[in-house]
Amino acid sequence: MKFVDEFRNPEAAKGLAEEVVRAAHGAVGRAAGRAAGRTLRFMEVCGGHTMAIHRFGIPYLLPDEVELLSGPGCPVCVTPTTYLDLAIELAGRSEVTLTTFGDLYRVPGADGSLEDVAARGADVRIVYSALDALKIAGENPDREVVFLAIGFETTAPGTAATIREAHATGVRNFRVLSGHKTMPQALRALVAAPEVAVDGFLLPGHVSTITGPEPYAFLPEEFDMACCVTGFEPTDILRGILALVRQVAAGEPTVENQYRRAVHVGGNPRAREVVDEVFEPTDSQWRGIGLIEESGLAMRERWGAYSVEPPDPAVPSAEHEASRCAEVLRGLIRPTECPLFGTACVPDSPVGPCMVSSEGACAAFYRYGAGRKTPDTTSKAC
Repeated sequence: MKFVDEFRNPEAAKGLAEEVVRAAHGAVGRAAGRAAGRTLRFMEVCGGHTMAIHRFGIPYLLPDEVELLSGPGCPVCVTPTTYLDLAIELAGRSEVTLTTFGDLYRVPGADGSLEDVAARGADVRIVYSALDALKIAGENPDREVVFLAIGFETTAPGTAATIREAHATGVRNFRVLSGHKTMPQALRALVAAPEVAVDGFLLPGHVSTITGPEPYAFLPEEFDMACCVTGFEPTDILRGILALVRQVAAGEPTVENQYRRAVHVGGNPRAREVVDEVFEPTDSQWRGIGLIEESGLAMRERWGAYSVEPPDPAVPSAEHEASRCAEVLRGLIRPTECPLFGTACVPDSPVGPCMVSSEGACAAFYRYGAGRKTPDTTSKAC
C-alpha cells in the first residue's frame, strides 16, 4: 500500500535504529550544555506519536542514551475539569442535545462523566465531526444542539467551517463550546519550566499540516532546542529521533521537517484563514500546565450567537488527589509511576483522562506495554 507499507518496512526501520544507536553513542560525549554526559531526552508532543511509538515498539529499538517522554499532545487529556463540568451541566438540561467526540465521553469530571449523565437520561450523542452535530441540529429544530469543540490546530478549521455553514444555512439552534487550544504557547510554557528537562521535541505532524513548521522557530532560536516535525509510521518516528540526535551532537538546533509528504512551508493557508475568521486567541487553562496566555481559541464577536460561554480560564483544573496525570502531561513521570496505573485506573474504569483517550499516554502504556526506560526526574534543564 503506497505511503504506508513503505514506511513500515522492517529492514528500513532496523537500519534507522542502528543509525540512531551510532549517532547517540557519540552525541552524549560530544554535546555541550544540558545533554553533556547524560541521556538525551526527547519529548513527543502529539498523542498520535505517543500511540505509534508504543504500538510499534520504538523504545525497544533505542539505545540507553535516548529517552522518549510524552508531553501535552493529547487534546482530551489537557482539557480542564472545569470544561468537562460545564459540559456535564449542559447535558443535564432538558432542552439540550450534547454532541461530543467519543474520547471525551468517559473522561471523569468533578462529579461523574458524560457517560454517567447519559445513563441518567441526558441526550448525549457521539459524533465524528462538527458537521455531524450541525446535521443533528438541522434535524431537531426544537432542540439546542451543543458541540464540544476540543482539539488543537488540526480540528479547529473543521469547527470554524461548520460555524460558517450554520450561518449560511440558517441553522440557529447550533452552539459550540470551544475548548480548542494551540500548541506553540504550550511548548513555550513547558521549556520555560525549570522542572522539565528535555533536549528536543518531536513536533506534531497533524498540527503542522495546518500551521507549517514556522511557528516553532522560537524553540531553537530562544531555547537551543532541537526540533523535528515527523509523521506517524515507524520509519517516520525513527528519522525524527535521528534528526534530533544529530542536531544535539552538532550543537546546531533547528526546526527540521521529516514529514515533507504532508507538511509544507506555510502549512494550509486556507484552513488558517477560516480559523482566523471565526476565532481569536484567548487565555486557556491546560490540565497539567495551568493558565497559558493566548493558547486557546474563542469565538469572535461576529459569531457570538453560535457560542456557549466557556468556563473562566483563571479557574484551575481540579485533579483526583491520587492521580498524577498532570505530571505525565509534562513528561516528569512515566504513566507506570502513577500509583493508580493498572490498578484503580484502567481503561474500563479510568480515573484520569490520560487513560481514557485513544491518544493518552497512560492508555498507550496500558495497551502496548510500558517499555523498559525510566527517566531521571531529578535532573533540571539548563
